[in-house]
Amino acid sequence: QEPREEEKDGNKVGKDEGRTESALQQEQHTKLKPRKRKQEEAGSDGKEFISGVRPRPKHRKLRDMIVRSDEASEMAQKQAARLDLLLPEDAGFLEGDEDEDTCTISQEDIADAVDITSGAKYFNLKLSQFGPYRLDYSKTGRHLLLGGRRGHVACIDWQSKQLMCEINVMESVNDVKWLHSETMYAVAQKKWLHIYDSNGIELHCIRKFNDVLRMQFLPYHFLLATASATSFLQYLDVSVGKEVAAICTKTGRLDVMCQNPHNAIIHLGHPNGTVTLWSPNQKEALVKMLCHQGGVRSVAVDKTGTYMVTSGMDKKVKVYDIRTFKPLKSYFLPAGASCLSLSHRGLLSAATGDIVQVYKDVWSTPVTKPYMAHRVRGTVWGLHYCPFEDVLGQIGQGQNIHVHITCAGEPNFDALDANPYRSAKQRQEWEVKALLEKIQPELISLNPNELGQVDHTTFQQRHQDRVQALGFDPLAKDRFTPKYKKKGRSSAGNIERRKKQVAHEDQRDIIRQTVEDKMKMEKERQEKEKKKAELSGQKSALDRFKK
Repeated sequence: QEPREEEKDGNKVGKDEGRTESALQQEQHTKLKPRKRKQEEAGSDGKEFISGVRPRPKHRKLRDMIVRSDEASEMAQKQAARLDLLLPEDAGFLEGDEDEDTCTISQEDIADAVDITSGAKYFNLKLSQFGPYRLDYSKTGRHLLLGGRRGHVACIDWQSKQLMCEINVMESVNDVKWLHSETMYAVAQKKWLHIYDSNGIELHCIRKFNDVLRMQFLPYHFLLATASATSFLQYLDVSVGKEVAAICTKTGRLDVMCQNPHNAIIHLGHPNGTVTLWSPNQKEALVKMLCHQGGVRSVAVDKTGTYMVTSGMDKKVKVYDIRTFKPLKSYFLPAGASCLSLSHRGLLSAATGDIVQVYKDVWSTPVTKPYMAHRVRGTVWGLHYCPFEDVLGQIGQGQNIHVHITCAGEPNFDALDANPYRSAKQRQEWEVKALLEKIQPELISLNPNELGQVDHTTFQQRHQDRVQALGFDPLAKDRFTPKYKKKGRSSAGNIERRKKQVAHEDQRDIIRQTVEDKMKMEKERQEKEKKKAELSGQKSALDRFKK
């Protein structure tokens, strides 16, 4: 047997000798490959593990959620960066020839120079019978509402020049205002406030709102704010038809009114030269500012809620920063400004007698001359910019309504908020969504950013009340954090169950002491009552006189 084994060993040696050196090196390389791969996989993150195997990640659902949220935020940033491609329209401007001042260019020249569609925006309505008039544009900027002092009320689709309805209320009209859509509008008549639809049918007569002079509609709150001759500021919730608040300002007749589109605060101008800021949540004024030495004639606030422009009897126009309530600029107009209006692009229109002057960048740089000027027949009664259009509606005392181009409109509109080209079906869907997203009047405040902050004072008071009720401070010590277990035993339900099992152990002694103190106090109270009963049960010498 031994020689056979030697033969086998000899055969092995012979086989090894028959192999080449390159084959042996290749075989050793293949044997070492799996180990190197494991080492590379283990050290790919820069962390070395003793076993060479990566540990199983904890809270996989949480990790996936974080990854998805990061991807969503990254996608949102990319889409926000692409918004410039979706806003191709330019705001435009007015530029004259060499050594030509833009304020000397007439409206007829502008209408002849622009295209047919833009030139059609310039027109005159001669209404000489029931004036003077008040006007208001709808939120989409497509519909125009007119209200004459002698009872004439008309709704017009001014772009297509189509008359929607025309009525005479047979009573003096102080102001008109569109509501949340072009299907309803409010008319402040001599006695009460009336609501009409787009066909001229009277829907409501609200007798709580009497002697109304000015109105403002808050679109995101569905609130109609009214200022009356009896010094009352009232808020009407249009969605449910209820009066939200009625505030007596005690400042006399309220005929100067505007709203801040940023925070829905109402600005009122008074004959003593002050401007007050009001919210439906408080009976007193939030802010009271002394703006002019004479009475306030008009107030306007830009759409960002940063600047306020006022005009007074002292023939001055002042620009205020609402964030600090300090004046930025002051301009003197020889005839004074009876009406003010601010456009989406920040152009200021001021009516001085029979001339309407348009100023540009009034709060950033000192203005020495107007950007545009236009003369009308008679004294100007009111001004109002049309949203999303280069149009300014102005009313002269000669009962003429002029709409002229001022290069002031915002060219890019938000179709989900105010779409001038929406159909009836889209308007109905928008109205339902707006009602679902209606902001409650309790959230109206001077600083809307406070809604996302924590009220530390109220939180501390509630925490103290909770500590007194429980007898211990539940936030004094870190809560119990259960250990992570495998095989599905660390689900949300199991973790909460384990927390409840040990929740009372840390506070057991304190709770026991609190219960003992309560029992002791109860026992003392019972003893006192027992003594009182014994004393009251004793007979007295005067008991024989009782019947």
